[in-house]
Amino acid sequence: MSVSGSDGSDGSSDSGDPLARQASSRRSYRAGELSEAHLAATWLEQLRIWFGQAIADDRISEPNAMQVATVDAEGRPDVRTVLARGFDAAGVVFYTNYESAKGRQLAANPVAAVLFSWLPLERQVRMRGPVARVDPAETASYFATRPRGAQLAAWASPQSRPLADRVELERRLAEVTERFGDGEIPPPPHWGGFRITVTEAEFWQGREYRLHDRLRYRLTEDRWLVERLGP
Repeated sequence: MSVSGSDGSDGSSDSGDPLARQASSRRSYRAGELSEAHLAATWLEQLRIWFGQAIADDRISEPNAMQVATVDAEGRPDVRTVLARGFDAAGVVFYTNYESAKGRQLAANPVAAVLFSWLPLERQVRMRGPVARVDPAETASYFATRPRGAQLAAWASPQSRPLADRVELERRLAEVTERFGDGEIPPPPHWGGFRITVTEAEFWQGREYRLHDRLRYRLTEDRWLVERLGP
């Protein structure tokens, strides 16, 4: 029995699948390498080096974009992209609505994994660890640096909650805009920062034939270990 597609083909291949033509695509990674001899003493130093190089690369428009993975009450994974707003020895910080899906998930299960992906450099950095809210004063300090429109949006958006339509969101924005007028806008009580205390940090550099370099800093009970992982 022969089946013809709507385009007159014999239906032997799924031309509607955008990945079908990519199945045989191969690209070798040759942008760099990562060896133990050139690895920084700490994950923080290494992240600062790579982050600086990502900032300097015009092909990377938002080097601080990172994916944050959490789990819901049923243990199902959830992931989304946020903007990292700081990192130091204490960890990596991002800001969000505490009543959003990720906010509720982190309140119930305060651990997360994050990923920086810098594809033009053929690099990624994976980190994970326990999560806690930042101090309200730290949140307020950061919130004051945001554009006024973003401050108003933090008040207007019921993040992750259903909306009837775009009109409802715009109505909510109009209400908070009128409420604050030309006055100072404080951070909403439901909005603030999370800090991920890094207990593992893996630095991945693409290499030819998928034999990638993967070096991981891992915190044990008494010290940090550096391990090479199989690609």
